[in-house]
Amino acid sequence: MQSKTDESTFVYVTFIRTTPERLWSALTDPDFMKEYWFGVHFKTEWKPGSHWEMLYPDGRVTDAGEIVEFDPPKRIVLKWRNEFKPELKAEGFARCTIELEPVSDAVKLTITHTMDRADSKLIQAVSGGWPRILSDLKSLLETGQVVLKH
Repeated sequence: MQSKTDESTFVYVTFIRTTPERLWSALTDPDFMKEYWFGVHFKTEWKPGSHWEMLYPDGRVTDAGEIVEFDPPKRIVLKWRNEFKPELKAEGFARCTIELEPVSDAVKLTITHTMDRADSKLIQAVSGGWPRILSDLKSLLETGQVVLKH
């Protein structure tokens, strides 16, 4: 989805039958994260201005950046750069906004990943990754099992 010619944006919305607090914990707890995010996890202090890294199980850094906003259990905004693929790293930093909104007995989870460049390869990459990650997150919270084996 393109909002203007010099920007690439990917938006994903899903509804998860859980509480905002439980979803927030799933998004920020490194051990729980490993269960639905291909074995990777975030390493950070989870506060504005903090550096964050996403680490593969063997310790390699896949992505990194800075926490711009942190408002539990409603919103996280991350400055985000891929560190693993040189062609993606060369694009610089994207912005990832994670928003939680209670809706009845569920939570609306919206991920918006934006890059200030047209036809971003990073945004193309995350548009394939987020649906898999969030499908597993939703299934894990609702049923106790992931959909896709890693």
